[in-house]
Amino acid sequence: MDAYDTGSGARQGPGGREHPAGPGGGGTGDGTGGASGAPEGAAGPGAVRGASGETAEPPPASGPAGPRSPSETAEPPPVTGPAETGPVRDAAETGPSVGTAESASGTGPATAATAEPVMPVDLPTGVAALSPRYQVGALVALAVVAVAVCAHLGLVFLHVAPSNTLTKQHGAAVDEWVFPEFEQNWKLFAPNPLQQNISVQVRAEVSTADGEIRTTGWYDLSAEDGRAIDGNPVPSHTQQNELRRAWDFFVATHDSDDRAVGLRGTLSESYLRRIAVLRLERNDAAGPGGVVERVQYRSRTTNVEPPSWSGEKVSDRPTVRELPWWTVSGSGDPREGAA
Repeated sequence: MDAYDTGSGARQGPGGREHPAGPGGGGTGDGTGGASGAPEGAAGPGAVRGASGETAEPPPASGPAGPRSPSETAEPPPVTGPAETGPVRDAAETGPSVGTAESASGTGPATAATAEPVMPVDLPTGVAALSPRYQVGALVALAVVAVAVCAHLGLVFLHVAPSNTLTKQHGAAVDEWVFPEFEQNWKLFAPNPLQQNISVQVRAEVSTADGEIRTTGWYDLSAEDGRAIDGNPVPSHTQQNELRRAWDFFVATHDSDDRAVGLRGTLSESYLRRIAVLRLERNDAAGPGGVVERVQYRSRTTNVEPPSWSGEKVSDRPTVRELPWWTVSGSGDPREGAA
């Protein structure tokens, strides 16, 4: 009978000897035996029995085995992430984990992670966020501003436009709105722009400290402004336009005999008087103890020489316009009337 036959119940030992099965039960034909006995294949101390009944030898010790405490024999589990500082709870205490495959697939109980997100509500902004009463007020204010802007643009357009029916009938109303803050002109963009150099000069009659009256020489105010502007990257608006605009204002509101046309003509005279007194004080025209009593303006106009290729001929003789004497007070405030 074959020794490896399952029906014999024999065990093949070393040297071909058969070992009977121990009290723990007979061995199988694949060489596994019972727990008792001392055959070569029997489990020794520290052997681990597998699920199929096979035994595994423990790993060889690297040094002399000594007594070890229970805490040393227990190996800690491998650390796969940062340690948690809170208390460890088991699965029964913490309940089902959030976001598991069962809940994600929709077959398990609903959790906070699987709830639908709340969409933000778009709140109205701007005028729509106001109450109906304030919305009406805002619309009325916008309408008023729009009407005022359109009216201003329309009046300025009529001021610079050629003479027409509206300007003939309502020219006074247009001028009252435009002058003096919104005055416009087309001299720069006209087909024939200004081609003249105008020099404005002033002199004064001064009452000296000993009671005498003397007349100063002519102060070229335009040349003074030109020297202040020349080479200055950021000249002041006063140096560029104060005297020039004042003289243009005077010429536009006076006739050829230097008589004022309307109230604006008188206003232009007062403006020029103030400028003259300020400039004369700056130049110390009165001297120590002197007082400026009267001032006189004159303008010297010369034509700009045309280019050689134009063939245009103009006079090179200057045109002088001399105004009457204007009386001023010693404090610098102008007096009404002219001498």
